[in-house]
Amino acid sequence: MNITRVCAVFFSPTGHTRQAVRLLAGGMAAVLGAAVDEIDFTLPAGRAETYAFGSGDLVVLGVPVYAGRVPNKLLPFLRTGLQGGGALAVPVVTFGNRSFDDALSELRSELIQDGFQPFAAAALACGHAFSDRVAPGRPDETDLAAWERFAADAGARAAALTGPPAPVAVPGRNPVGPYYTPLGTDGAPAVFLKAKPETDREKCTRCGLCARLCPMGSISPEDPAQVPGVCIKCQACVRCCPAGAKYFSDPAFLSHVAMLERSFSRRAEPSFFL
Repeated sequence: MNITRVCAVFFSPTGHTRQAVRLLAGGMAAVLGAAVDEIDFTLPAGRAETYAFGSGDLVVLGVPVYAGRVPNKLLPFLRTGLQGGGALAVPVVTFGNRSFDDALSELRSELIQDGFQPFAAAALACGHAFSDRVAPGRPDETDLAAWERFAADAGARAAALTGPPAPVAVPGRNPVGPYYTPLGTDGAPAVFLKAKPETDREKCTRCGLCARLCPMGSISPEDPAQVPGVCIKCQACVRCCPAGAKYFSDPAFLSHVAMLERSFSRRAEPSFFL
């Protein structure tokens, strides 16, 4: 197929998905001799637009896995903000060393409904947003080399296509199952839906970076200690704060983090589908 543009499209509060999608898109574009464009819909302004693609495009679209699925706050945008127009697509999910569950299958299905042709897919293990002790240092050199090989293979497959491809087969339930239930260290469900980040006022310099980078636009620019909007626990504010002033103290949330650190120390490997 004659692909003239590869689009890196992503939601990435803490950066891992952005890194993955950029690398994959760049690798495919190099094989295809195509230009690369980027669409970042992490912030609310990025999801206020509608993006249209066509038959000359290959779209690498990535999101992080939240509770085993596509983040539910993204579904409205994915269903109305993207117009596939027959473009080839590569759904990509990044997960924090536990499992990607139904997320890749769900994302593939959303892209098909949007008019894309998903011909390849990937689920990539990365460091967990909740804790640097879960998959520390991921992606590492081994990961990056595997990502690059997949990008080259996917680019070559796209170049060799002479007609519409069959949708790539990926694991997952159809229809997708319920979201994963977070567990605490006692094995019981950890309920922290209403948990929000707190602020150490002695450390906070009121620079406003956390408010600007909150994917939900939920942190008050006037007083960053206030979070009047919804919190999806993405950890963007915690990880971006230059003063280390943002943190979570909710007991159920911390118990879940401790469970992840205890139970998911093994190395989860990436999964590639062509």
